[in-house]
Amino acid sequence: MNYPVNAPIGDISAADAPEFVRGALAALKRAAGEARRIAIETDTGIVVVRGGTTVFISAQQLHEGQV
Repeated sequence: MNYPVNAPIGDISAADAPEFVRGALAALKRAAGEARRIAIETDTGIVVVRGGTTVFISAQQLHEGQV
């Protein structure tokens, strides 16, 4: 499937394929954890979306465990 680059992102639990949903959330959490680990190792910030708002988390905040 081809989706527009700026297509709205929906709730993954509303996906039509239950076999996809089962593993997808766990995979996303693993990827997020790995991104944070790499950001801490390389002393770089990351960008996340919280409640529909884009948020920058600095390397210092990651190091201090503020997020």
